[in-house]
Amino acid sequence: MSIKLRLTIMSFFQFFVWGAWLITIANYWFGTKQWDGTQFGAIFATMGIASLFMPTLMGIIADRWINAERLYFALHLCYAGVLFYLPQVNDPNTFFYAMLAAMCFYMPTLALSNSIAYTALNENNYDLVKAFPPIRVFGTVGFIVAMWITNLTGNKATGYQFYIAGTAALALSLYAFTLPKCPPKKLQQENASWTQLLGLEAFKLFGNYKMALFFIFSMFLGAALQLTNAYGDVFLDEFKFYPKFAESFVVKYSTIIMSISQISETLFILAIPFFLKRFGIKKVMLISMFAWVLRFGLFSFGDPTGGLWMIVLSCIVYGMAFDFFNISGSLFVETSTTSRIRSSAQGLFMMMTNGFGAVFGSFTSGWIIDHYFTKSFQSGRDLAQYLDTNTNDTHFLNFLKEKSIALLPDGTLNNTIMLKDWHDIWLAFAIYTLVIAVLFALFFRHKHEPESLNSK
Repeated sequence: MSIKLRLTIMSFFQFFVWGAWLITIANYWFGTKQWDGTQFGAIFATMGIASLFMPTLMGIIADRWINAERLYFALHLCYAGVLFYLPQVNDPNTFFYAMLAAMCFYMPTLALSNSIAYTALNENNYDLVKAFPPIRVFGTVGFIVAMWITNLTGNKATGYQFYIAGTAALALSLYAFTLPKCPPKKLQQENASWTQLLGLEAFKLFGNYKMALFFIFSMFLGAALQLTNAYGDVFLDEFKFYPKFAESFVVKYSTIIMSISQISETLFILAIPFFLKRFGIKKVMLISMFAWVLRFGLFSFGDPTGGLWMIVLSCIVYGMAFDFFNISGSLFVETSTTSRIRSSAQGLFMMMTNGFGAVFGSFTSGWIIDHYFTKSFQSGRDLAQYLDTNTNDTHFLNFLKEKSIALLPDGTLNNTIMLKDWHDIWLAFAIYTLVIAVLFALFFRHKHEPESLNSK
């Protein structure tokens, strides 16, 4: 089996074991378990919390002591074990700690899989810019296949989605034994300092103005990366509250609509070599940032009928927004660091985007949404007007019944109803990413040197 095929299979299952539950866990959380939204925000924050230290720590270990592919095996084996345990959990607090453990095992494998692929491709004299994107595209294919398997088997709201992911993770851990050997470099000097021995030299990259700026912008953009994973499917599903949209295709198949985002990834990954060669890393990352502006802006103004094209276009733009930043950023780290600290530097990049950025985005967005973008209704008439209907509409009355709310004779509701103002939420996210893009364009300096992309 060729090196590229072996890496392609790794990439496929690397994201399969994530996609089987990431988009559909909200249905399990709210629909099956009926746990509250504040705690759900904490579940998504576990990815960020784990990424604060685990990718860097595992990168250090891979750089210094253990073959990357062996470490990859151990992490996926542990991840599989926790996934098999999750369906047995019956309280949200225990679920949080179990998910945190799962993320501590899974998040480092994202950076490790990159390091394994880069090392194998470099040792076999492949051009990274041309060889890696087609391999990575199968990661997105794996994510899509997992989403569809979970949905088509009727498990989007059941614990079996974790069994699907766990089975694949177990298989991937065993498959790791077939991956190319990636031994630690062990390039420490005889009188190496403790920072060199522990692999903490990657943190010295913050002493370089350009690298420090890159990591800071990675953190702020990382805050936006998980927003559509956390809120995208819920946003589309809540159109069912509006009687005129209740029977629309978007409401019935919201997860299928969201999968267009992942399908788009597969196309834009293949376009990365052209864009990197033509425009360079900085411009590609800048294109990504403006794509995020479009992603959120189109969601803000889209709806399931006349604005359906905006929702679909937003999903298409997502591929450019996600891929261009993550892969070009990873290649920037790869071409800007030495082999001695490369795994540690990749882990540091993951820590800033999926760690500090994700935690910042999860908690900040949740607080802002609760305090500034959540509308409360105590009047049935006001609620009906907001939903563009009337108090006698069948869908409206069913909506109140599902919420266990009664419409009193005087027109008031026996309990307050809280609804998210999705238009303003997505608009705020769009403005945030626009500010980040403008600041990045002004302050980040990087000269485009096509030959440097071929030399690593």
